[in-house]
This record gives sequence, structure tokens and C-alpha cells, in this order.
Amino acid sequence: MRSRPMRVLAIAATAMFVAAACGPGATSSPTGPGPTGTATQQPSAPAATFALPSFSPAALRWYCCLGTGEDPTQVPTEEEVAASFGQAFPGSSLKFEAITYDSARATLSTQIAGGNAPDIVGPAGIGGLAAFDGQWLDLAPYITSSHYDLSQYDQAAVDFYKGPAGQIGIPFAVYPSMVWYKKGMFDEISLAEPPHKYGDKYTMPDGSQADWNYDTVRQIAMLLTVDSTGKDATEAGFDPDHIVQYGFEPQRDDLRGLGAYWGAGSLVGPDGKTVVIPDAWKAAWTFFYKGMWTDHFIMTGPVYESDEFNGGGYAFFSGNVAMSENFLWTTYGVADAGTDWDLAAIPSYNGKVTSPLNADTFAVLKASKNPDAAFAALLHVIDTSADKLLQLYGGMPARPERQDAFFEQLGKSEGFPTAVDWQVAKDSVAYADNPNFEAAMPKYNETLVILGKYNSRWTTTPGLDLNAEFEALRAEIQAAWDS
Repeated sequence: MRSRPMRVLAIAATAMFVAAACGPGATSSPTGPGPTGTATQQPSAPAATFALPSFSPAALRWYCCLGTGEDPTQVPTEEEVAASFGQAFPGSSLKFEAITYDSARATLSTQIAGGNAPDIVGPAGIGGLAAFDGQWLDLAPYITSSHYDLSQYDQAAVDFYKGPAGQIGIPFAVYPSMVWYKKGMFDEISLAEPPHKYGDKYTMPDGSQADWNYDTVRQIAMLLTVDSTGKDATEAGFDPDHIVQYGFEPQRDDLRGLGAYWGAGSLVGPDGKTVVIPDAWKAAWTFFYKGMWTDHFIMTGPVYESDEFNGGGYAFFSGNVAMSENFLWTTYGVADAGTDWDLAAIPSYNGKVTSPLNADTFAVLKASKNPDAAFAALLHVIDTSADKLLQLYGGMPARPERQDAFFEQLGKSEGFPTAVDWQVAKDSVAYADNPNFEAAMPKYNETLVILGKYNSRWTTTPGLDLNAEFEALRAEIQAAWDS
């Protein structure tokens, strides 16, 4: 996904209006430790009552930021949540430590290697967790002993954090992906809007019904791509060097993510050490490349980075893109695109829909010297303090019963359309990519650098032999894994 500093910029724009849950029914603070040192939620909380295992008073550390959380406007609330743990559990404390995103992975690696590991870490996305694969505590025994009710979450969200190492996280903040589109651009040429409901057909200009897939996207995106003389990309005389409006923009931050919109997968082969590029990803990358250099409905790299089209970090924000695939955190800057945007379903590939998912959670390190207390701190942060932190981070609550309140508040954002079909976002979660594109792989950070190099090459260089490029990419990553 895009570097988290961009996510941090969302806070200034969203913290004032995003509320994870409001009014009656929000999770209340736990009671203080009982006679045995356990804690339970008050009966008014929407989650099932849970009872923490007994633990001795401990001085714990909360490490941030493998995801969002470093912005100075966020820190006071995070420190308040940390302090409230000591109030709920007298004799214990939780110290909040904010490390800038750019330094967070290296600093955490150093702390773990030096025997100075923190206890809980977050918010962390899948990529942040994957960078420390094998070092997270399996929470399953603690979830069982505390009777913490995972059924309050969609099973797909729970499984998102389940793997060979066990249940390393509990669902917290979710960022599904959708198609963001400009209604006015469709209306201007009398095109039907993209379908909002998964499984619905698209009405083509001739009235025929077509599957909502990437071939359909290509056809209408070329109609929606316009040069400075008003010609679209299907017309003779269209000038690709002077495009003023583009038809489609994929989520291009990570080649793995771009591929995942066409099918869930991984670069890691069955043996865990051989690089295998999924066929669906090759198809996605081919679509991306030809969309830039042959059909011209997708921006090349230089255009994407230009001041004219890269408004606020994403091209859709410029108001000059008809359709874009991106995650829910797009809300941080989407008001710049105008007030005529809405949400639509992700297209299918080979008859299957995949909606890549970003998500943030908190995890406990195996190296924590107080795992029982650390689990108590984790629940204090993601459950008892969920209202404050979800509001702060701008993430859709993983609990379905809190999502309507979240979107009701989100829809009141300054500069937003009067009506947005937020149901699309909720429906998209069911099509999440599993395995997630940010999942663990060998030489994680080194591999990301290689992927970034090829992304840059493809977006700046026409006329490439893509099959040769795919093989060169695979071989370079394999060499890195073997070294």
C-alpha cells in the first residue's frame, strides 16, 4: 500500500468528522481489576463480556508506528489511551512510544535484537506485520481463556490475521477497496454509471448488458479519456500527448496490490522459497502497461507525478479522472475531486471479484516479558478504547454493528456529496484478497525495493517486452531471496 505518511495526512482531514461509533452502545471502559486480577466489560458494551486472565502488575510499552499514529495531532489521544490502562489496572502502566514510520521497522528490529522488545505494537498493517513474520504471539490461547467473542466480526476479517503462526491479531480498522468514479463525466457523454452491487451487469452504450469486468472497464475508460480538442481515445486523431481527462486509474502503489485486484495471490511458491508470479498478476500488469502506452486511458508515470494530475497524492483527487480503484482511506483527500463522486463495485477477472483489503490492528510480540499483561493491554486498546482510536485513525470499524454510525458521520464530511453509496464499501469486505497482497515473503523490504524499481520502469518506458520483464523481475527477486 502507499507509504503510511500519506495515510497520516488523512488525519487532519478526517479526524474532525470520522467517528467509529457514537452515542449509546459504544464500548464502555472495563471495571478495575477484580479480586483475582481479572477485568470484565460493563454490561452496556456491545461486545460479549470477556474476562482477562490474571496477571501481575507490569510496566508495558506500546510501540508505534508501523502504520498510522505518528502525527503530532494523534499522539495526545494515544497517550491518553495508554494512561487509562494504568487507571483501569492499578499497579500497571502502558507507555506510548511513537517512532516515525520511516524509521519504525529498523528501530523495532534493533530493539528486538537487543533484548529490549516492546509489548504491543500498532496500529500495524499487514505489511508491517509481515516485516516481522514469526515474531508475533499467537493470541488464540488468550482469546480462548478470556472468552473474547470473535463472532462479533466477519469470519473473513478474523481469518485475515490467521496463519501458520496462529491468530496474531484481532480485527480492528478495515479499509476495503472500491471503484471511485465521477458521475458528471459519465453523464456528460450519456454513459451508464458503474454498477454498485456486486454481480450486476453494466449497460453498454448500445444498450447491451455486459459483465462488469476489466474488458468492460477498458471499453468505457477509453470513451472517458479525452484530449485537449475533445476527442476520446477511440477516435481518429486523438492526441495521447495532450490528454486532459483520463478514464481509469488503478491502485499503483505496490505491484503486488495492483495485481491483487485481478486475483489474490503471492510471490511465494508452495515451498516457501521459490518466486512464482501469479498469472492473474501478469494479466493485471499487462492491462496496466497497455493502458498507459497503447490505449492511453491510464496515466504514464510522468503524468501521474505531474502537478496537474497528482492532486494531494492521488490522481483521482485532481478531478480529472473518471474512475479509480483505491481503498477507503481515499476519503482523506477525495473532497478535492469535487462533489459528484460515488462508489461502485470492483470489476471481475475470469468471473471472480477480488477487492484487496488494507487493515490495521495491534499485535503482541513473542519477546514480551509479560504476555498476559500485554494481552490485557491489547484488549484495552482495540476494544475498550476502540471509539477514540478508530475516530483518530479514520478506519471503518471491523465490527459490523458499528459501521452504519461510522458512515453516517463520514457522509457529513465537508465537501462530500450529499449521498454516497457506502454500502459498496461494506459489501467489498466479502471479496477481500486472501492471501493478502502484503503478506509475508522472504527478504521483505528488499523485495519491495525491487518491485518499486520495475513499477518505475514500466510507468516510464514504452515498448518493453513484458514477458521478458516478468522473467527479469522474477529472477531478480529470486536472486535476492537466495542470497
